[in-house]
Amino acid sequence: MSLTGTPFLYTLIALAAVAIVLPLLLWSRLRGPRVLRAAARIMMLLFAQTTAVSLVFVLVNNANNLYDTWDDLLGTGTHVQQAADLGPDGTGGIALNRLPKVTQKFTQAQGPAMHAAGGVRVTQLQGRVSGVNAEVYVWLPPQYSEPAYKHRAFPVMELLPGYPGSAKSWYGTLRVHEQLAPLMREGKVAPFILVAPRTTLLPGVDTGCANVAGTVNADSWISIDVPKMVMDNFRALPAPKGWAVAGYSAGGHCATKLAVAHPNRYRAAVSLSGYNDPVIEHNSLAAQDSALRRANNPYLLLRKASVPPSVALYLSGQPHDGYEAAMALRQEAKAPTTVHVVYIPSNAGGHTMELWRPQVVPAFRWLTTQMGQRAVVDGKGATPHAPSTDGSRRAELASGSASRATAGRKR
Repeated sequence: MSLTGTPFLYTLIALAAVAIVLPLLLWSRLRGPRVLRAAARIMMLLFAQTTAVSLVFVLVNNANNLYDTWDDLLGTGTHVQQAADLGPDGTGGIALNRLPKVTQKFTQAQGPAMHAAGGVRVTQLQGRVSGVNAEVYVWLPPQYSEPAYKHRAFPVMELLPGYPGSAKSWYGTLRVHEQLAPLMREGKVAPFILVAPRTTLLPGVDTGCANVAGTVNADSWISIDVPKMVMDNFRALPAPKGWAVAGYSAGGHCATKLAVAHPNRYRAAVSLSGYNDPVIEHNSLAAQDSALRRANNPYLLLRKASVPPSVALYLSGQPHDGYEAAMALRQEAKAPTTVHVVYIPSNAGGHTMELWRPQVVPAFRWLTTQMGQRAVVDGKGATPHAPSTDGSRRAELASGSASRATAGRKR
């Protein structure tokens, strides 16, 4: 039975109901020695507590897309078939332009919001460079199937979850496709192909989107294998002009790192509550070794770059949760690198999906202009710099439309 499936959820609901009714019916009717009656009552209490905790966990997990499968939860699954040393560029000397085209089989993805806004499709991808075998979720913009656009190639955004996190979280919890589809139809946001690859590739650890020889080649999986699959199967613009990457929390760290490290693969990156130093995530493989830690810190990558990368970064954060890291990157950046920092006040909420969901639209508005795509119809570009928070709702605060000076007024 699937961890995130409806049958498992309904089973837990039924068991929780039984756990409530059982003591009401049997508590005073138990017969036999006092010890046996006490043991039976304790078992009923334990059953009630277990079902209640399990039900709450499943509801929270389904709402936040933390664990996709039982293997993810129990730490028993791996999606790495091999992890060769692929060298500094992550290709292992493979001529990527000579790799034959592979047509993937896609099916309708299952789960919350997977059928919304035209539906999300999924494929099982065997990474020919990285040695990773995992699922990739793809959503196509409304214009993709329209006759007027049949010869048009579309920009692509890769979406990365936090850790722990499911590749489906951007669709299921952040509702990225549902938020953007009407704006794409109206011409207010460019029609992006949205691609979400699995990033939990090893049991119990965050890969940090790093290549670790002998362990995992997560960087090559995300920045080489997944883009190659998209280019093989969809009308997508080539890299770097047409490619961007976004993430929240640990995924935000990855997005920034990948864009800074590979300006030949990405034009822009969006990081929501991300960080620079991999050590922030104590389960990160990239933090286990000092050399890896330095090689996967976007601040240090910018600092030591002989030629500043031609990438645009959109970084949002709250005090002590991404804002300081974003400001450090902005201070270190040199043209042609550009860094747009959005301050999110503390009273907008914590490190949760509710904080990040309202930031989706402002980030894609910014992305539309930064990547030279169709202009925003209503004239709104990047998030306003510092309007007042007076009368603003939590969603407006979380989208970055509050200034530091007035943020403290709302509690």
